[in-house]
Amino acid sequence: MLTIADPAPEFALPGVFQDHVRTYTLKEARGKWLVLFFYPADFTFVCPTEVVGFSAQAVAFRAEGAEIYGVSVDSAESHRAWAKELGGLAYPLLSDADKSVSRAYHVLHPKEGVALRATFLIDPEGTIQYSVACNMNVGRSVEETLRVLQALRTNRMCPADWKPGEPTFDLVNRY
Repeated sequence: MLTIADPAPEFALPGVFQDHVRTYTLKEARGKWLVLFFYPADFTFVCPTEVVGFSAQAVAFRAEGAEIYGVSVDSAESHRAWAKELGGLAYPLLSDADKSVSRAYHVLHPKEGVALRATFLIDPEGTIQYSVACNMNVGRSVEETLRVLQALRTNRMCPADWKPGEPTFDLVNRY
């Protein structure tokens, strides 16, 4: 998996947002933070809890200067149908049907052929500042993703369990 300080691999993927399909790129997200999260598949058990969770927090992410892209190996038409079933989403779902982006980010499950649950926070210059992956049976914490984004945006050292408004430390070379 790619990690901190790696340049985020470029991509151009078809995506669905508000029932419209268009191509989404990493390049168009430059100048903003990007929450790029991969999930295994549409119409499954754990995935909708995450997808809906990110949608419920989309306003909070945008308040932090971030866009959200969800990515799976499902087709754009599958995304369109699933987003409708979920009642609509506040960000696009991108189709990595050829699995090239999942491979580029090193999150393609070697046996299952679907993306792992992986999250990348990419800074406005296109550099990965946070990455995490877990097994497909465990959903990620949207709240923790937002907290980490907020901490990164302070450009200060933030202690464990830090929340906005709490004390931070000046950046120094001591960890």
